Amino acid sequence: IKNMITGTSQADCAILIIAAGTGEFEAGISKDGQTREHALLAYTLGVKNLIVAINKMDTTKWSEARYQEIIKETSNFIKKVGYNPKAVAFVPISGFNGDNMLTPSTNCPWYKGWEREIKSGKLTGKTLLEAIDSIEPPKRPLEKPLRLPLQDVYKIGGIGTVPV
Repeated sequence: IKNMITGTSQADCAILIIAAGTGEFEAGISKDGQTREHALLAYTLGVKNLIVAINKMDTTKWSEARYQEIIKETSNFIKKVGYNPKAVAFVPISGFNGDNMLTPSTNCPWYKGWEREIKSGKLTGKTLLEAIDSIEPPKRPLEKPLRLPLQDVYKIGGIGTVPV
């Protein structure tokens, strides 16, 4: 979790990777699951842009029903965290095979692509890369004080305390 917090505190966008396998999704989204914890931490640390990649779709034989079930449950959860599910791209992928990562996959003919709402309208695409490219970098609070994430503090004899 420490490394996740350090990286997330500097992120413009979070990609929540959810395993579609039976039992894997349920474990991640459970009360003490890592999926739940990571989404909450990302939002709390100020990451307002979210993409959900539903991975291991090949292990479900590219089941549209499983994909829709995961979208429904994940949407309900991320809404409680503070994200607007309509502003989130949900992309079914197989990282192992590279499906829907860079180019559209032929393994899911039912998948028409993702759609997300932004202030100026709607954005659409099919792949994870297109979802990443659709993210607008947030405005930088240049007039505010500098913020640096600290991962650890070392006490070094003769030198003092060194934050890292």
